[in-house]
Amino acid sequence: MNRRKFVRCAGTAVLSIALVGSFALAGCTKTEEKTEEVAVVETTATPVELSIFAANSLEKALPDVQALYTAAHPEVTFADTQFKSSGDLTEQIGAGATPDVLIVASTSSMDKADEAGYIDPESRIDMFGNDLVIVRSEGSDLQISSLADVAIESITKIAIGDAATVPAGKYANQALNSVGLYTGTAGDDGAYDASIADKIVLADKVGTAANYVATGDCQIGFVYSSDLYRYDGIEIAYTVPDDAHKAIKYPGAVLANAANADVAADFLNFCMTDAGAQKIWSEYGFEVL
Repeated sequence: MNRRKFVRCAGTAVLSIALVGSFALAGCTKTEEKTEEVAVVETTATPVELSIFAANSLEKALPDVQALYTAAHPEVTFADTQFKSSGDLTEQIGAGATPDVLIVASTSSMDKADEAGYIDPESRIDMFGNDLVIVRSEGSDLQISSLADVAIESITKIAIGDAATVPAGKYANQALNSVGLYTGTAGDDGAYDASIADKIVLADKVGTAANYVATGDCQIGFVYSSDLYRYDGIEIAYTVPDDAHKAIKYPGAVLANAANADVAADFLNFCMTDAGAQKIWSEYGFEVL
């Protein structure tokens, strides 16, 4: 029996005693004392407000899962969740921010948080997978049949997340490296080939790259397949092969100094195991690992 059920059962038992006492000892102050005991036992669980830092690409799906968790745990609500690039989130923690949960869009971003002592390493878990795609504006007749096609003359603007802070940008650069259009294998350690260098438009997060394409500022952009569920006006022109970049994983962890560590760990478990949560992730294009 869980704690909440136990409290309710305990309250019922004490209430029954109080009622018996009231029949046997009508008007007795002892009965009043037992009635007061009922009020103490029936007190609801202490309210908890979780603070979560999450990768920008989770901006639509995560609030739905949070609402589902609150419906199952009314005592738990969520503070203003921060959705930013993974690098920006870890920088905020380094500057003194104190969230309970961190969910990022790359293994390397969580590795850095772990090395800095920001997270509880025992709580770390790989949560989701995603696909890297090249998108074009909806209705465009632009055709891309390979990664090398991004260098054709008719493409003049390519939106890519800034690899210094945006994992999607690192994955994109790794993919470009596989066809000789970027010099670094890590994705944040090289330079673009001269054939595309002047075409690159860096974005501060993957959602910005998607918007650049949706608004027509760029003809194509590298984003996640899940971003098509977040933004109107874009469509997939090409799905990047999985072997062209490192595996896309979203690790989650409880912060080392989390104010609500137990509840934070339970929420991460809920994200991975609850059938309703799994359905939400799937509807937004994420694969639960």
